[in-house]
Amino acid sequence: MNRNVIILGIVILAVSFGALSAGAAENLQPRDEVLKTLIKVNDHYLRKHPDPLLGIPYYSRKKVYEANIWTRAVYFEGLMALHSIYPANRYYDYAYKWADGFKWGMRRDDTTTRNADNYCATQVYIDLYRLTPRPEMLTKTKAIMNMLVNTPQIDDWTWIDAIQMGMPALVKLSVTTGDARYAEKAYDMYTWTRNVLAGGLYNSKDALWWRDADFVPPYKEPNGRDCYWSRGNGWVVAALVRVLDELPADAPHRSEYERDLKDMCAALVKCQREDGFWNVSLHDASNFGGKELTGTSLFVYGMAWGVRNGLLDRDKYMPVIVKAWNAMVNDAVHDNGYLGYVQGTGKEPKDGQPVAYDSKPDFDDYGTGCFLLAGTEVYKL
Repeated sequence: MNRNVIILGIVILAVSFGALSAGAAENLQPRDEVLKTLIKVNDHYLRKHPDPLLGIPYYSRKKVYEANIWTRAVYFEGLMALHSIYPANRYYDYAYKWADGFKWGMRRDDTTTRNADNYCATQVYIDLYRLTPRPEMLTKTKAIMNMLVNTPQIDDWTWIDAIQMGMPALVKLSVTTGDARYAEKAYDMYTWTRNVLAGGLYNSKDALWWRDADFVPPYKEPNGRDCYWSRGNGWVVAALVRVLDELPADAPHRSEYERDLKDMCAALVKCQREDGFWNVSLHDASNFGGKELTGTSLFVYGMAWGVRNGLLDRDKYMPVIVKAWNAMVNDAVHDNGYLGYVQGTGKEPKDGQPVAYDSKPDFDDYGTGCFLLAGTEVYKL
């Protein structure tokens, strides 16, 4: 074959492949539209919750929860992410009123709790401290993190949601203070959950996590496969992103976190629905299958961060991100900013059902937070 013909063929293939990759990126919602969508969704939330200190009613349990529980803390994680790309004063003021109103403390103002759900809010306190540092903002955060460091237990995180609620707080404080002990404790607690609890909640074969010891085999889904809950795995993805976003390039254990994020994202690509969403059960579409926003948002968050930071291959992951983000924007975001397809609280596919376009989960804050985290990373692409 003529050498010039071969070269021309290679060039055509390269151009075609580049065009396909660029086309995927071009099909993504334009950056200004991404921001408008985030503002619309957040404005809906702020209209519904003008006072960030009001208790959160949980009608089915006939209880009212303090407004600094994990569900609200996740919302503020998303709000601070949005503030990082669009620093409207009203966002900062709202977040500051919340943190200061709770005296920069944990749920029930308990600095002795080892429940990561109850100290998830410390992640946001650290973010606010970095903007306007005053010692009293981190007094209680340091107290609880010092307790974790100064006690030998590493077996606190017995459910994978806790990895997101707790690990980024320790690493953020480590980077903020320069004290490596916090990051080391986070690693020890993470690896215990990953490798030791019930034989390890991370299944390296599937590169996915069982939600807690109850779901380790022989537990099976109706179709006979292992149960991997979408949002639970999303929490781990988010935790890894939030940790990697903090750690310097030469930090101990960074390569292990990177490996886990890469492997999980590769596994998640295989589970994506044709419409762009992920099911609540990653390996069994028949078990309460259907569109679900929170897991989808957290996977987009992780993949978009990975692409932007060169950890994930852009040509492979952009079509996945584009399909998922556009699906959420077109199918889940209501005209007034309300979010549909949010699974209510729980720990497995059957919980928090039904999940539909107009369903109303028991809490509306964490879904908004997850969506804001995803959209902020999409905006940065």
